[in-house]
Amino acid sequence: MLRIAVPNKGSLSEPAVQLLKEAGYKQRRDPRELVLVDSRNDVEFFFLRPRDVAVYVGSGTVQAGITGRDLLLDSAAPASEHLELGFGGSTFRYAAEPGVASRIEDIAGKRVATSYPHLVRTHLKSFGVEADVVRLDGAVESSVRLGVADVVADVVSTGTTLRAAGLEIFGEPLLKSEAILIKGPDATDEDIAVLTGRLRGVLMARQYVLVDYDVPADRLEDALNVTPGFEAPTVAPLHGSDWSAVRVMVPRVEMNHVMDALYAVGARAILTTELLAVRV
Repeated sequence: MLRIAVPNKGSLSEPAVQLLKEAGYKQRRDPRELVLVDSRNDVEFFFLRPRDVAVYVGSGTVQAGITGRDLLLDSAAPASEHLELGFGGSTFRYAAEPGVASRIEDIAGKRVATSYPHLVRTHLKSFGVEADVVRLDGAVESSVRLGVADVVADVVSTGTTLRAAGLEIFGEPLLKSEAILIKGPDATDEDIAVLTGRLRGVLMARQYVLVDYDVPADRLEDALNVTPGFEAPTVAPLHGSDWSAVRVMVPRVEMNHVMDALYAVGARAILTTELLAVRV
């Protein structure tokens, strides 16, 4: 039975659970439930603190898990990134009061407050910078005003919280993070092949829609130029007419532009359909 670790709270938890549901896996109804057996899919889910997911996967206690790239790297666990999951995006940045630092090298000799000490130490070491890394469990933006640190290193979305604390972001990002599927050191690609295939199928379905339309025979090539498809469109003649029916996958973000262009070349009865899962 495949064992999978899932974040039990935090910003990654709900999207991870939703992704697994769409991939056909049973999920818990009670948020206090810590273990869930999905016997039909031969899977056992363990709902863990987000920071602990990489530790358990790295130890081999569970074969796979969903966590953030930042949490994986900070854990130093011997787990490996296997698949990007397309949610939970964030950027890890340095910030300080104006005039304190404007580049990574300016951090030398200063105190850096962070909830990701291993990640920060590794990054500073790569630049040959020595600093005193102060570990805090949260609210690192307050550490400068309270005299605990000179610089902070934290996950940044809009930067509003840091600016409110009188801090300015500087230097290049330490890391661009997102939710990822990770696997343990002894887990092979074959061990998690079904899980990987299902997740990829859902992620692709979220990126595409299915478009059906009818088009006159003399406009078919123009329409196919608009919708070349993922591999190639399916084209079938309409009974008793010189029209063809076309079915094709189209990137979701281009859907309305494609419909406009199809109508302009003479296509009619243009329909779009949501996709739930795709295997290619």
